[in-house]
Amino acid sequence: MVAPELHPISTVHPPFRRINCPTNTTSTACMDDGLRLTESLTVDYSDAVLEALDDLPDSFLLTDSSISGHPVVFASRAFLSMSGYSRDDVLGRNARMFQGPATDRRSVMEIREAVRSERKLQLPLINYRKDGTPHWILLHLCPVVRESDGCVVHFLAVQVPIRKRRSSSGPAPVLLLGSCRDEVARQHGGCGGHGSVLVEFDSFDDADSRGLEAEESRVATDVEKQKATNAAKTILSILTYYRKHTDRLIRGKRSCSASIMPLNSSLNICLGRIKQSFVLTDPHLPDMPIVYASDAFLNMTGYSRNDVLGRNCRFLSGPGTDGEVLHQIQDSIRREQPCTVCILNYRKDGSSFWNCLHISPVRNATGKVAYYVGVQIDESGKGEHHGLSPEMRQLSVVGSVKVAVRSLSAVAPSTSRSQ
Repeated sequence: MVAPELHPISTVHPPFRRINCPTNTTSTACMDDGLRLTESLTVDYSDAVLEALDDLPDSFLLTDSSISGHPVVFASRAFLSMSGYSRDDVLGRNARMFQGPATDRRSVMEIREAVRSERKLQLPLINYRKDGTPHWILLHLCPVVRESDGCVVHFLAVQVPIRKRRSSSGPAPVLLLGSCRDEVARQHGGCGGHGSVLVEFDSFDDADSRGLEAEESRVATDVEKQKATNAAKTILSILTYYRKHTDRLIRGKRSCSASIMPLNSSLNICLGRIKQSFVLTDPHLPDMPIVYASDAFLNMTGYSRNDVLGRNCRFLSGPGTDGEVLHQIQDSIRREQPCTVCILNYRKDGSSFWNCLHISPVRNATGKVAYYVGVQIDESGKGEHHGLSPEMRQLSVVGSVKVAVRSLSAVAPSTSRSQ
């Protein structure tokens, strides 16, 4: 197989350099976001996996649903060449950025459902290059599962171009001409370009690609389908080869990390839309470990996601933490009742802050407590959010988490744990 021609790229071009940050984002926060994207791969794989993936001739993306917005964490060189985007354009963005007016809404919903149910999917799709030209690709989407615990750690999206061919019969389907991008944004909470849909492009030069909106839907050949399948197998085998075999050592700080069940990808995505500081803990596991931490919580405390997941919340305590407050929290959890306290906590750098903490049980669709949510507000920054009081902001987070857990557990009971 001949590798596609690549756009000129510097000879030293590591898979991760930086990501573009919004103008209202601090440089520190931008660096933190870039680090999380890099760690998304290196926490489970050796650093050499980045170079190995970058040498592959296939067009593909890797996304991480455990990070807020389900962003792209890796884009292959072939993808960048075919789409016209740079890595800085793509990393940290949700893959719906490649959709446009002619992208079929039903296909988008199929992709969304495949992500929610963490299953494989292959379908034809119209995507858009950076210059705005549309083109047909065959999308092969599949979850990347960590064998040690069955956790879906990434989603892989391989793209193969579907070449134009004459069709002897069959009416042309009516394609969606409205703003599919807006529709997907509504479906995924309008998170500023973040969500859970995976799509991409190919470098195949279609001379009349600007007329795709009026074309018949293209059907992939068996050769194109097999090419996508083979590419996915190759990429998954590379990831397996470079997977770290020292998970327990790497996560030595965690409590009972091997027993922590992964959250459903759809629940991760729903929780990622909540922009305030909070954690989710599982009372059914030993020592009630954290199973989800929001980006705002990580920014507030200075810890990485890998530092936090699997640990009990008391790691935030320190010399000045009041033991009576800790007992009050434990008592409310034992009685399955909410509570609000003000507690002295410590960041990773050792600095302390007064944490206005609200804890509440989260019940699944059957009425059993599945998780506890802890919402944190730094007392020194209480006046930063105008309009809503700290109490209302905390209750808003609790309500959003409860809706997400109940709705998803009603569809898939395994989403929340109640054993």
